[in-house]
Amino acid sequence: MKKLVKLVKVNNLQYNANRDPEVYRRSVNEHFRIQALIDGSGAAKCKLVDTTGKALNEQSVNAPGTYTHEIAFATPGVRVVTLVVEGGGEKFSQDLRLDVMEHAWIG
Repeated sequence: MKKLVKLVKVNNLQYNANRDPEVYRRSVNEHFRIQALIDGSGAAKCKLVDTTGKALNEQSVNAPGTYTHEIAFATPGVRVVTLVVEGGGEKFSQDLRLDVMEHAWIG
């Protein structure tokens, strides 16, 4: 059986919650690139949701295909967003931790 989502990437790296979050960090107003490689056939509804349930982005993607969205934050801190993909009678959901630094590292 095929998976609905083959791979999730943040900033062009495969997302792994156990990886050091430093590899995904961005500074204030720098974009995070979130991608999901979708398998199967037909249309898939992709949504990026914050912790309050507010949709940050919604797209329909023809499978097989790639959902891509770039998002930036104006204030430093840790954000958790949820990637939700529905299609072909399946539903996929994954939380993504996005760390925003006040400024870039100096040195």
